[in-house]
Amino acid sequence: MFAIASLLISSYGCCLLNLPTIAPAIAPLTLPPPEEVPEEVLRTEMITDVRSPLTGEPMSAADYAEFEAQQQENPHPELSLPSQARHIIFLLQLRQALRSILPF
Repeated sequence: MFAIASLLISSYGCCLLNLPTIAPAIAPLTLPPPEEVPEEVLRTEMITDVRSPLTGEPMSAADYAEFEAQQQENPHPELSLPSQARHIIFLLQLRQALRSILPF
């Protein structure tokens, strides 16, 4: 029991003795360099480099605005398919639904 108590006291004593030598090792907080842009400014920047939602290629802001205008004119391009293609797609979807219900 005495050995455990003396071990605890000696370990705390070592910590207390080494405390002044550890304190100067902590670096003081400094301001960032003046050439670094603050995060608040970066959050308010407008992003002008965009990528195409279809292909992922870089687009200019004008091209993206044109793409958005086309999407607003025709928001569902799949409805502009020929009627025969739409009919085939409908039959395939019907077949898939029936196969999930019927076992054969």
